[in-house]
Amino acid sequence: MQYAVPRRGVPGVASLRAWAGAAGAMPVTIRVVGRAEGRRLNARYRKKAYATNVLSFPYGATGDIVLCHPVIAREARAQGKSVRAHYAHLVVHGMLHLRGYAHGRGMEAREIGLLRRFGFRNPYTVESARPE
Repeated sequence: MQYAVPRRGVPGVASLRAWAGAAGAMPVTIRVVGRAEGRRLNARYRKKAYATNVLSFPYGATGDIVLCHPVIAREARAQGKSVRAHYAHLVVHGMLHLRGYAHGRGMEAREIGLLRRFGFRNPYTVESARPE
């Protein structure tokens, strides 16, 4: 775990590890960053001039997941869900990318199943907009 922002509002290490582990048993570094670093990384690696919620960087049998806390917190508020639920979704999402999944129904179904194990609602339905 690496923190480039204060930990206030970020789920604990045990939760982040549990969510990542559920999506795949592989060594991974999770880095929580602020908006400026998120924007720099997204510009460099995706050619997008804004901070995004999650970036995944695979390196063979390992990888890095970068989570942008201000973006995650803002999106959670806008979607009417807890920051914790949104982090869980994005950690699982990032891990599945590291494992080779591409966006689509198969990946979404896997995410929904994994999140359900932790008591989270389907992040892709309006139902998830209710407070948890």
